[in-house]
Amino acid sequence: MTQSLLNALRAAARQAPESGIVEVVNAARGRADLIPLWVGEGDLPTPEFICEAAAGALKAGETFYTYQRGLPDLRQALADYHARVYERPFDAERFFVTGSGMQSIQIAVQMIVGAGDEVLVPTPAWPNIAAAVGISGGTPVSVPMHFGTLGWTLDLDLLAASVTPHTRAIFLNSPSNPTGWVADHSTLSAILALARKHGLWIISDEVYGRFYYGEGGRAPSLHDIADDSDRILYVNTFSKNWAMTGWRIGWMSAPAELGQVIENMVQYSTSGVAAFMQRAALAALSPQGDAFVAAQIARAEAGRKIICDAISGLPGCRFAEPEGAFYLFFGLDAHPDSRRLAMDLVRETGLGLAPGSAFGAAGEGFLRLCYARRPDHLAEGALRLSRWLAD
Repeated sequence: MTQSLLNALRAAARQAPESGIVEVVNAARGRADLIPLWVGEGDLPTPEFICEAAAGALKAGETFYTYQRGLPDLRQALADYHARVYERPFDAERFFVTGSGMQSIQIAVQMIVGAGDEVLVPTPAWPNIAAAVGISGGTPVSVPMHFGTLGWTLDLDLLAASVTPHTRAIFLNSPSNPTGWVADHSTLSAILALARKHGLWIISDEVYGRFYYGEGGRAPSLHDIADDSDRILYVNTFSKNWAMTGWRIGWMSAPAELGQVIENMVQYSTSGVAAFMQRAALAALSPQGDAFVAAQIARAEAGRKIICDAISGLPGCRFAEPEGAFYLFFGLDAHPDSRRLAMDLVRETGLGLAPGSAFGAAGEGFLRLCYARRPDHLAEGALRLSRWLAD
């Protein structure tokens, strides 16, 4: 009976992949000595001033339906925030509040991808984008990146050669989860030119754009070089910068003429984001929020140094120092099966890491470690790994 019920579902839903990260998490639930460096979040709680804004809105009775596109003052605050970060003006009509960065991705995919369509995805990549494309009936096409002496690199010729008559979009995540790779302006210009040539959309995931360790205070962005009319759907979230992963609130930036369509997509999924959550987001975009983001980035950069220094001398360890985001993606030559390695480590040492295979075939042989965490946990995690390898 159970199998019969499953077979009655749409194949795209039935075949949506399980999370390779959650499998490892489930193997260690309830363990008291756990060092959890597997998930994509820091360990700081949401700042009090953000929580107070939400509580104040609840107390004031802001518990009713509200604007589908987002509160007007929040959309203006997003435009002002982008103007500060990218040093040029932005129109508030370009911004749309969503129920998480993941919903932004789902809306972007649903607007442009259908049965038989293809989306090019440089890999290793966060697995949710491929799943979102598949659930919509499309096909994610992996464009494997190369790991070598220069770290992770994207072969632009391979990307161009992967375009077919069925290609509808390129998904670009820079800075990258899980590798920490960052597309420079030359690479971004080439991708934009390719998209313009073939009439493709770009879904630009710049969630980690502020977590950048080069000059300039933030990563290079398509916002620097693209026209407002280009076929680019930017997806973002409040989760990482402001320690709001559990709040589930994000945004999209898109050409203003798409506004009614995006509003409709929000209406037919969640009917909008709760007003009290949007008040919290408004507080996050305040000067207090800017100071918190700066402290978050400094903490992550310190964590990057701790973990890179600690594991650089491990036998057979290979990695490129991440340019952005807050993950170290590293491999151990003697342990090519990343799923088995992650499961062995968490069961035998209590060190929780994400298997590279969860990020596509190009990630096999690597592990992802989140270093936006307590310094003592990072040092202890590296020590446990070193001792386990020595046994």
